[in-house]
Amino acid sequence: MIIRPSGRSTDFISPSFGYGCLYNCSYCYMKRHKAKGLDIATNTGQILTEINNHAYFTVIDKPNQTHGKFTTYDISCNEDFALHAKFHNWREIFDFFKNHPVAIGSFATKCVNKLLLDYNPDNKIRIRFSLMPEEYRQILEPNTNTINERLSAVKLFRDAGYEVHLNFSPVIVVRGWRKKYYELFNKVKEYAQNDNWDNTSVKSEVIFLTHNQNKHRYNLENDISGEDMLWMPEIQEAKISQYGGRNIRYRHDLKARFIKDFKLLHNNVIPWNKIRYIF
Repeated sequence: MIIRPSGRSTDFISPSFGYGCLYNCSYCYMKRHKAKGLDIATNTGQILTEINNHAYFTVIDKPNQTHGKFTTYDISCNEDFALHAKFHNWREIFDFFKNHPVAIGSFATKCVNKLLLDYNPDNKIRIRFSLMPEEYRQILEPNTNTINERLSAVKLFRDAGYEVHLNFSPVIVVRGWRKKYYELFNKVKEYAQNDNWDNTSVKSEVIFLTHNQNKHRYNLENDISGEDMLWMPEIQEAKISQYGGRNIRYRHDLKARFIKDFKLLHNNVIPWNKIRYIF
């Protein structure tokens, strides 16, 4: 029942409603800890009570980059909530945030679950659609919704009453990556124009890849695709996570240049899409 500080995507991370994922993305953070299957919490009310008490008694200076008014909670750090919604009392969870005077719920997803469109959360639920070049998605995110499907869902969910952001995560650096992301940004621009997005409300977050030694070995042993895109020690460096994981990330000197290039390409094509944070 621990509520952990985040400070990037959201102010805090809630206790897990679900632990694991029924997708099998090659780089998945969750798969490092639970390679297969999904656990569902049965104490939804207790988790919501914990969030409620925390929201009332934890002072957060607003506005900040996570939200202008509300305290933000990531409710899906250890799963894809949209994919797993049928296993949850999701309406109860959404009702809690919709009616809460202090808190807002948020989650990233690779799933376009149109059943959620029957609910109007009055902008108290934020959905962050994860994006990468479609060519990369086919290799690294098998069986997930296509990038076109995710982009076409932005207006649908905005019109239904959700706050929608774009989640460029993880950014994958391989030969030709700049060209692929430039094409992706133009695809975002095309959908925004054709679907008449409310551009001022569609913001983004950017997270460059962090991989993991144990996950690397697991991928090789189980013939999971894309490891040649993820494990590139010539441009990566070791990093021990705050929870003790042996991870690798792009070398800090190179990553500074990658971030600069990403922002330049992004802002040349879709400058209205404010990057909330990038690392």
